[in-house]
Amino acid sequence: MSELKDAGIMLQMIYKAIVKVGIDVASLFDELGITEDYLYSAQLRTPHEAQLLFWGAIEKISGDSNIGLRLGEQLPVFRGQVLEYLFLSSPTFGEGLKRALNYQRLISDASEAYIEEGEEECTMVINTASDAVRQLRHFNECFAQGLIKFFKFVTEGDFAPSAIDFVHAEPENAEEVARVLGCKVRFGAEINRLYFPKAIMTRRSPHAEPELMVLHEQLASEQVARLAKMDIVEQVTKIIAELLESGDVTLETVAERLDIKPRTLRTRLADANTNFNQVLAEYRYRLAKRLLGGTNESIDEIVYLTGFSEPSTFYRAFKRWADMTPVEYRKSRQERQTEV
Repeated sequence: MSELKDAGIMLQMIYKAIVKVGIDVASLFDELGITEDYLYSAQLRTPHEAQLLFWGAIEKISGDSNIGLRLGEQLPVFRGQVLEYLFLSSPTFGEGLKRALNYQRLISDASEAYIEEGEEECTMVINTASDAVRQLRHFNECFAQGLIKFFKFVTEGDFAPSAIDFVHAEPENAEEVARVLGCKVRFGAEINRLYFPKAIMTRRSPHAEPELMVLHEQLASEQVARLAKMDIVEQVTKIIAELLESGDVTLETVAERLDIKPRTLRTRLADANTNFNQVLAEYRYRLAKRLLGGTNESIDEIVYLTGFSEPSTFYRAFKRWADMTPVEYRKSRQERQTEV
């Protein structure tokens, strides 16, 4: 099974809020071991469990125990994605919401949201595959604000939450949380829920276009299909990580572990716009950078850990990847950490 991931747009939106509130971005990047370029990588998706590390680092650098709530206030509105277009081109808010929920994997592999309709009130249940993330206060309070802002945007300000249930424990500033979110807030619930008046479901969209709606739904389906094709890349990368030190990392051995034919694996990787050698090289490069920049392992040991048979081969490959030698890369990372 592929690792559960969140769409990069979520991280990018939070990054914009981080810059707005004046958090030390350089220190945060060093703490997380990433760069701004990483944030804007093509088709970026980040491990869902990394939410724990991510929010822990933000709280550490900012020194703010309420940082999720604060960043939520500065979040930009979710824009320019096919889910927005589905809402706007659908006849009503309710139809747009139900359509968008069919493609929620575009936001996260780990989340499962659905609507429960009562006589006068609707509930949006928001569940995640990770118990730890489900109880993560910063994530919950920031994500809730992002959701409310988006719903307000697509309804031109008409959407208003009536209550929110959070799984995480009640914080000391519970009244402030309710003020910021603009509704009654309850804590220690079994699952995260957003309540709102049922009447908003029938609100008509002034931008409704049946033909565009069909095109937008087709585009959403294609994007989900593309993610499904990328699953094979995640599976291959995981097996490469397990086999790398053995030195027996070939397309044939990985295909055997996946219980498919090498030709089938080659075809599926091509469908994901990559090939086995490229996936292997990208994993080795990421691993080499992490070992050089974050550990004291010797170069000879890193050669072994990244699956190269000779130091000279490793040096040539790393120079080709990074446009600098492994020694130069390690020195540059050390100098940056010293400056911080």
